[in-house]
Amino acid sequence: MRLVDSHCHLDAPQFNDDRAAVLARARAAGVLQQVVPAIARAGWPGLRAVCAEDAGLFPAYGLHPMFLAEHQPDDLDALADWIVRERPVAVGECGLDHFVDGLDRQAQAHYFEGQLRLAHAHDLPVIVHARRAVDAVIAALKRYDGLRGVVHSFGGSAEQARQLWQRGFMIGLGGPLTYDRARRLHRLAATMPIEHLLLETDAPDQPDSAHRGQRNEPARLVHVLEAVARLRGEPPEIVAAHTRDNAARLFGLSPL
Repeated sequence: MRLVDSHCHLDAPQFNDDRAAVLARARAAGVLQQVVPAIARAGWPGLRAVCAEDAGLFPAYGLHPMFLAEHQPDDLDALADWIVRERPVAVGECGLDHFVDGLDRQAQAHYFEGQLRLAHAHDLPVIVHARRAVDAVIAALKRYDGLRGVVHSFGGSAEQARQLWQRGFMIGLGGPLTYDRARRLHRLAATMPIEHLLLETDAPDQPDSAHRGQRNEPARLVHVLEAVARLRGEPPEIVAAHTRDNAARLFGLSPL
């Protein structure tokens, strides 16, 4: 099986002690490519260094809405310079989070809009975080015709998903799909057009139900694949082929 993990924070400190072993397990499981999105400017150099160690790792640079305390007024200008110099596969992780109390929504919108403008100007996809904020994200995306990307770890409604894929966006599904209580996600995975689906782990976060409470790893993308295949009644090989082709098309990756 050849798979692409469309969202994996392999640069996270949780992997500092055994990153090479984690990557080896991913490759042994068939996870041959991973998109590694950033969360804050301070982490961009380290993320770049991690991705330089393996040809199957692809960096994205951005400013995550949950890390407002780390962002500075000139970070968007710095991001513009990084995009020109580094040519990442995407801008992100960016977006809106209306779930966590105390996060300044105006500041979130400022950084999100700035990153959408940069992605649009440089013809790059965006990797979007949208927690309790899918409608607000869709409203922002409507201001940028032709912009493409993925809403990762999607938790919205079927109608919201439809609005996103009608704009050319993809839906990222990961560990939460494997839980019995995730009925809405189950229905979405079973019925959505497969050409708009990406698989992800969000490692080290959001483990599948068999590894609840543990550090997540990219090798466990196989469990997400199996869940999607079971829900759709399709062979895992077919789901793997479609989702890796989707990732290659969105991010400009070399076909596996």
